[in-house]
Amino acid sequence: MTTSARPQAMASQEVSLLGRFTPQRAMVLEALIEAAEAEGFVSARSLHARLRSAGSTVGLSTVYRTLSALAEAGRADIVRDMQGERLFRYRPGSDHRHYLICTECGASVTLDSAAVEEWAAGIARTSGFTAVRHTVELTGICPDCGTSAGGSPRG
Repeated sequence: MTTSARPQAMASQEVSLLGRFTPQRAMVLEALIEAAEAEGFVSARSLHARLRSAGSTVGLSTVYRTLSALAEAGRADIVRDMQGERLFRYRPGSDHRHYLICTECGASVTLDSAAVEEWAAGIARTSGFTAVRHTVELTGICPDCGTSAGGSPRG
């Protein structure tokens, strides 16, 4: 892993959300934080490969369990790629977020999701349902991928 102190410090603060502390969980969390800063969303398999290439012996099942625990604790966002694989991104706070994700390169943009949250709250009110949860995934083609070398949009 990199020697960046920031992901290590963030990981040491967040690992308490995962229950019992283990060095493996801390490594997975640190790798997820680094991946979020470098590339955004990442699959469990690619995160595992990153850890292995850095010399870690963390198993793939530990990576999956840790990522699932982080998502459950509100510290990781999950989206699905075009093939349905779950991708994870570290969430530094407990606030719910929505993203617009490029289907070509995977770039993601955090959205102002007030309209989505208001819509979901309104549906809950009018339907009489409680504890309403929602998942909204927006995908498209980013400006960099949307234009070819000639400057015209891909189609």
